[in-house]
Amino acid sequence: MSQNTLASLSGVRKRFGKVQALDGFDLAVKRGELLAVLGPNGAGKSTAISLLLGLQTADEGSAELFGHAPQEIEGRRRIGVMMQEVALPAAMRPRELLTLVASYYPIPYDVDAVIARLSLEGLLKRPYGKLSGGQKRQVQFALAICGRPELLFLDEPTVGLDVQAREALWRVIRELLHEGCSIVLTTHYLEEAEALANRVVVMARGRLVTSGSVDEIRANVSDKQVSCVTRLAADTVRAWPEVLRLEAERNRIQITTRSAEAVLVRLFREDPALSDVEVKRAGLAEAFTELTNEKNKEAS
Repeated sequence: MSQNTLASLSGVRKRFGKVQALDGFDLAVKRGELLAVLGPNGAGKSTAISLLLGLQTADEGSAELFGHAPQEIEGRRRIGVMMQEVALPAAMRPRELLTLVASYYPIPYDVDAVIARLSLEGLLKRPYGKLSGGQKRQVQFALAICGRPELLFLDEPTVGLDVQAREALWRVIRELLHEGCSIVLTTHYLEEAEALANRVVVMARGRLVTSGSVDEIRANVSDKQVSCVTRLAADTVRAWPEVLRLEAERNRIQITTRSAEAVLVRLFREDPALSDVEVKRAGLAEAFTELTNEKNKEAS
């Protein structure tokens, strides 16, 4: 494994009974990047992360963490982890939890500095079990970063957070990247990956579909979005053969198509009063949908 690669999976296969969770999957996490791992439910994301964390072992292939087997303490002392399902002692308070977890690491952050950075002061007097779901996620994030990790694993980190708390967490994630921390993010919120990721990996059926920057992923698909204000009925436009999808709100429609020019010609021809027209490339969400749908078709 090169010095620029912090963690890797090579040709890994993992089966659970009749289910092939990973099928010859490769992954490399590079120093200084935020890597977003995307895929529909059952794609193998959680299994891949579990192998990197040493929580499971591969049936075939290899997993490495800082050049060691993921189960070895040398690599584990250099990572932070925030999983989607977490069980913590309900009676302990956030400061107690942070002090305990920080003690496991050789050079942790100061606990008070972590509390201030994440604005957790208002939660300190309450036992962890009495916190709301969103507050628990904030504490879990603090536990993940308090050891000053070189590599941070975040599994659906903003589930249960309100908009303000999510933006605050995004801010800290960007700060950690700037400070040299590398991050692996799994998320169902594609706008989160679009906002944060340097590189994206798309999985389906235990295999790699594609990888690259957000712009490179979007460039892999031919979909475009046409948005406009029209007097035409949404159902009428939806029936056109060039229209893949259509969303309507009052008199504004948004069309997803691979033939933007043909759609525009027809819109202007059938509605001379057409206005407020905008054409843009498909976003990460549309690219993700098209890429994973194509992979599922190949497998069926």
